[in-house]
Amino acid sequence: MEIINGIRDFLWDYIIIALLCFAGIFFSIQTRFIQFRKLKESFKLTFGNISFKGTKAGDEGMTSFQSLMTSIAAQIGTGNLAGVATAMVMGGPGSVFWMWISAILGMAIIYSEATLSQMYRTKKGNEVVGGPVYYIRAAFKGTLGKVVAVIFSIFLILALGFMGNMVQANSVGQAMEAAFGIHPLITGVILGLASLYVFIGGTERVAAVTEKIVPIMAVFFAIVSMFVVIVNFRGIPEALRDVFVGAFKPEAVLGGILGVGVKESVRFGIARGLFTHEAGMGSTPHAHALAKVSHPSKQGLVAMMGVFIDTIILLPMTVFVILTTNSLGIMQHGEFLDGIELTQYAYSQTLGNLGYPFIAICVTLFAYATLIGWYFFGEVNIKYLFGKKAVPIYAVLVAIFIAIGSSLKVEFVWSMADLFNGLMIIPNILAILALYKSIKKTTQEYDLMD
Repeated sequence: MEIINGIRDFLWDYIIIALLCFAGIFFSIQTRFIQFRKLKESFKLTFGNISFKGTKAGDEGMTSFQSLMTSIAAQIGTGNLAGVATAMVMGGPGSVFWMWISAILGMAIIYSEATLSQMYRTKKGNEVVGGPVYYIRAAFKGTLGKVVAVIFSIFLILALGFMGNMVQANSVGQAMEAAFGIHPLITGVILGLASLYVFIGGTERVAAVTEKIVPIMAVFFAIVSMFVVIVNFRGIPEALRDVFVGAFKPEAVLGGILGVGVKESVRFGIARGLFTHEAGMGSTPHAHALAKVSHPSKQGLVAMMGVFIDTIILLPMTVFVILTTNSLGIMQHGEFLDGIELTQYAYSQTLGNLGYPFIAICVTLFAYATLIGWYFFGEVNIKYLFGKKAVPIYAVLVAIFIAIGSSLKVEFVWSMADLFNGLMIIPNILAILALYKSIKKTTQEYDLMD
């Protein structure tokens, strides 16, 4: 743990946050702040032509909506329930402000990633393939490009397919144990088998599951969360104060009981914000590359909506439930409540005995969708490195890691996820920065089409 945390802390404190902030500001300027001027169009492109008639995805790709739902399936995971709770414990309520800042900057980054994934996607036989490995090789020519693409693929497979999916399973295991007394390993085995069923169905089954489960679970969670916040509406002004004052003066909120500073607030806000919206990680471009659209920038705009929905709309639900119920800073057994246990406690303050089961069900649905999305992103890179024959082995290994992750210590799992998330960001961000002229030119072309 000391070695892992040491490397992780160095990466996040001195490299990742600076790199992400620079990239977010840089691409905001290069695209003329596309996250603001094209937000309305992003909404229209995303929701204007929704169809639930069962359009099948396959080797030829997905619909734009299916690509977004696969992307959001990966984004709306335990980060919205457990990650934000951990961020507030480690960085105070002010960390939420920095989550929002990372999302606003992240919208410009994810637009760039998705646009590039459309521009540099290719065909292998009858199958459409795309993702960061393909634009990395365009950014860095020759042997260097091949080496960097392989490094990125390895980091992604470890970060999402294995370590990240262990995080998802870990939160589900804790939530089901707290709500129903089910041993985490039993939950992990069931979750692993249910995930394996989707894995072996390929792109078609992944798209079919995500386009149905994601909208339903998001609406269900939002409605109940809004009810809890409305019941506790008197706590909203204090909650807003804690978020905005705590971003710059953490010691001024909650009586300073959490003992965090501005550095921790920024660091954990951006780190957990990244974990939930994934902008800059190079994960969601795998889904956006498969969308069948008339111009690359269109899918870039759709990708922006994924970050907006995840971090600007849904994430505050958990935040304000925790803060308006005065649950942050509650101690049990000599330690602050953290992660999914803190979230369950907060909802139970209003929902009573239904609070723990509600979050257990939500985190299971959220995590299940994310497991599917992250598996799919890893599968693309497994195919890139080893070919299709390795996919069944990878699918079984991911299912095993899901089962194991459900019963590990939460600190270890989160530390490993943070470490490998950080490692995969570096080659991805460097590649999109190297291709900024292509992004700028394509954006300008699309602007002239309006």
